[in-house]
Amino acid sequence: MPRHLLYLIVFLEGFCSLGAEVIALRRLVPHVGSSIVVTAPTIGLFLLALALGYASGARVSERFTAVVARNFLVSALLVGLGLARVTVDGLFAHLQPAGVAYLLFVGGVLCPVAWLLGQTVPVLTNLMKHMRTGEASGYALYWSTLGSFLGSVSLALLVMQWLGVSAAVLVCALLLAVGSLLLGGAGWRPRGAALGAALLAGGINLFPPNRVEDTAYADYAVAPVTLPEHTNPRAFWVNNSLASLLDDSEPPRYARYVQHLRRILLDDLALRGKTVLVLGAGGFTLSHREPSNRYTYVDIDPKIREIAETRFLKAPIRGEFIVDDARRYVRATATRYDAVVVDVFSSHTSIPGHLVTREFWQDARRALAPEGVLLANLILDGKLETPYARNLLATIESVFGRCGVDVLHRGQPLSNVIVSCQAGGQPSRDTPYSDERNGADVDLARSR
Repeated sequence: MPRHLLYLIVFLEGFCSLGAEVIALRRLVPHVGSSIVVTAPTIGLFLLALALGYASGARVSERFTAVVARNFLVSALLVGLGLARVTVDGLFAHLQPAGVAYLLFVGGVLCPVAWLLGQTVPVLTNLMKHMRTGEASGYALYWSTLGSFLGSVSLALLVMQWLGVSAAVLVCALLLAVGSLLLGGAGWRPRGAALGAALLAGGINLFPPNRVEDTAYADYAVAPVTLPEHTNPRAFWVNNSLASLLDDSEPPRYARYVQHLRRILLDDLALRGKTVLVLGAGGFTLSHREPSNRYTYVDIDPKIREIAETRFLKAPIRGEFIVDDARRYVRATATRYDAVVVDVFSSHTSIPGHLVTREFWQDARRALAPEGVLLANLILDGKLETPYARNLLATIESVFGRCGVDVLHRGQPLSNVIVSCQAGGQPSRDTPYSDERNGADVDLARSR
């Protein structure tokens, strides 16, 4: 085999193997989020399968190019079909709990791809007989690792950003089909197999059965829903989670938590001519037909505005839109807002891990004016009894002091919980009352 062709094959292996891992992590976000308890096992299982692939490749003693050609072809089918959005969504829709679907996806799609492609370098180094063993393996690993670097960077920062996740899946599948064709010879069978894999991958990724727009950060869909006493209601779905509601009533009706937030801002706080920072754009309904205040939306996905304006609001958003990470923005901004609304989710119940820590809430507090108020929309259990609910609320109050907590759906397992905190609040060490030491009367007098 010509040296340049061999290096091209191991480059494609590195490009597509790590590309498949990046795509798999992104496909998991709408269903299980992007927390460390999801990403760490996924990466670990991928590396384990890759290591087993290295060991399997070391045992191959004949038909070297035919083995790699077969592996590339099977990987092209696994990537093109298994990483398609319709496949992943269907898997999580029909298998419960989500952990079962996760294991089947990682064990049935991602790990086999890693195992098959991991065989490439040890198998093809058998063809480098004109080089020393160390030289052959060193150059093969160099080109494979270079492919991994360029695959992860180009797919995540270029293809996904400009064309979407489905396009990234198709790129990997096509490159693997090309690699199989280069190794499979000039017969009609390898050509037909590679072409068939490419067509299948193109069909399922270019023409999905439902209208969902996927970007590097989220899946978006707008669909009609049936709600009593609403006129033509439509829902804005982000990562398979209901982010916003809007109908054609006069005045329009919104999701219950948005109406609650608007009531706090406009009625309870009577904000007029004030500045409101919204972390997490959703459907931009908080400022819809609301001319009283100046709104600034911050969201990490640059495409969410266009999707919301053209398909959901069907009108320009009211307010300023800034593309940035929420934590980075509140840490860097010099503006002090009269209200900060935190509404950030990567899936239905998953808030990105760096946006629940004490340090984030401290940064959010610094973005408030001295008399400002922070409002946070959280999705927690209705009774606030889980460790996550208790610890998250305790983390917020460790920064702001005592905050108001409104549970909107108390009878449901999961509920929108609106937390209201004052910028001037101070954490305090509370002293419980007891029969032995009851200072309630003194405290009440001091509070008047």
